[in-house]
Amino acid sequence: MTISGTTRLYVVLGDPVIQVQSPGLLNPLFAELDIDAVLVPVHAPAPDLERIVAGLRAVANLDGIFVTVPHKAAVAGLADRCSPMVEITGSANALRREADGRWYAENFDGTGFVAGLVEAGHDPKARPVALVGAGGAGSAIAAALLAAGADRLAVCDPDKAKLTALQARLDAHWPGRTSVSAEPDTAGAEIVVNATPLGLRPDDPLPFRPAELAPGCVVADIIMKPRETRLLREAAALGHDVHYGIHMLAGQLDSYRAFFGLG
Repeated sequence: MTISGTTRLYVVLGDPVIQVQSPGLLNPLFAELDIDAVLVPVHAPAPDLERIVAGLRAVANLDGIFVTVPHKAAVAGLADRCSPMVEITGSANALRREADGRWYAENFDGTGFVAGLVEAGHDPKARPVALVGAGGAGSAIAAALLAAGADRLAVCDPDKAKLTALQARLDAHWPGRTSVSAEPDTAGAEIVVNATPLGLRPDDPLPFRPAELAPGCVVADIIMKPRETRLLREAAALGHDVHYGIHMLAGQLDSYRAFFGLG
């Protein structure tokens, strides 16, 4: 890849940013499609996020912003326009510059996650699902699971206000199919998802206990680095099917191509 004065820029914002995997997927895609563009990680400390986004919006050759933890909810509020999915979830993971110079926010986390599940043979349709984490990614995954026909969805997060707000938004579209709790409610679940950052560091506690899950449960983690978190190791050792975080990103590639008009 040759970077020159004609190269279009894309960034991925996070805090931390060392774990991001999107440059390893998007930059080869740019090369494959012969697109003169590059995606680079930008470490954006939370207190400086608004200032950083304002600066990036002013960069004339910047076409897109990808967003990872913990900025997905905050960035949604910094866009000029938002998609229906962003309105439902309250979070965004991609922003593009429109022809009029305004920035439009979308969230592909949920649809990408569900696409990865289906591709791996774990279609959530008509199945009970438990989701731990109601942050930016968790909110998007919750909406996508319901849209994909999950039988019922139990969402856990210690932040009661965040949970209540998410449940209200979900109930407006899929009434009565979501329950919420401060502690993980995995009873009867056939698919259990970790949508928290727990597992990024080796000394993190488990988001839930795999030993308490029903036999044959699918355990999914959205963390991409490390690929095999402690949660997935322990779940696999107990005989559960495990689903890796990279599937969520891979499931978004076609959506990114369409959203940014890449070939």
